[in-house]
Amino acid sequence: MRGAMQAPPRRARGRTLALLIGMIGLLAYDVQVHEYDIRVAGPGELDRARAVMLDTLYRDFGTGYVPRWHADVIDPLGAYVAPERHVLLVAVDERDGAVVATGALDSRGPAHPPNPRWLAERYPSGETAQLRRVYVRAEHRRRGLARRLVAALLDFAAADGGYRSVYLHTDPQVPGAEAFWRSQGVAVCDERELTGERVVHFEIPVPVPVRPPIAG
Repeated sequence: MRGAMQAPPRRARGRTLALLIGMIGLLAYDVQVHEYDIRVAGPGELDRARAVMLDTLYRDFGTGYVPRWHADVIDPLGAYVAPERHVLLVAVDERDGAVVATGALDSRGPAHPPNPRWLAERYPSGETAQLRRVYVRAEHRRRGLARRLVAALLDFAAADGGYRSVYLHTDPQVPGAEAFWRSQGVAVCDERELTGERVVHFEIPVPVPVRPPIAG
């Protein structure tokens, strides 16, 4: 039929399809793939780490800053950097240097009160590595950052040599929190079933430190 549009040759269609697939792949890569550096927080990164933690308290937890609960957030230097057996990690987006996630560990076990007495006795301070402030900015979630931070914190606990157990607690009403920690460890106390409090306590096995081979 005169004037009808003709289909492009098969070879041209193939090149067009390949180009479209390449563009889709490039877009997916640009949206989903980021390079992050997990490292010990340096002096110049403490303010940005504090900002991640405070934003999480206000936006995700809805509690805001409560001095009796969150003193470590205001003073991460004293809480995590200065003590030898404590650590504060950050995840840095290598594209722009932004601190987008945090994870911390200290040697303080759960206190009684407010926690059950048996829990405080099972996880005494000095022998217990407590995971704290594993927070990821919303726009950087679902990229494995929390798992990488936890793995690095567990390696730190194992290398210390003095920690018998790793403990943490979480608010199960925070979206995704309970499921994530159940994938990492074992729930040892669910206070919803005991006191009605929104707290679940977890233990994670201390990994065996990797040792260099002994020379023969």
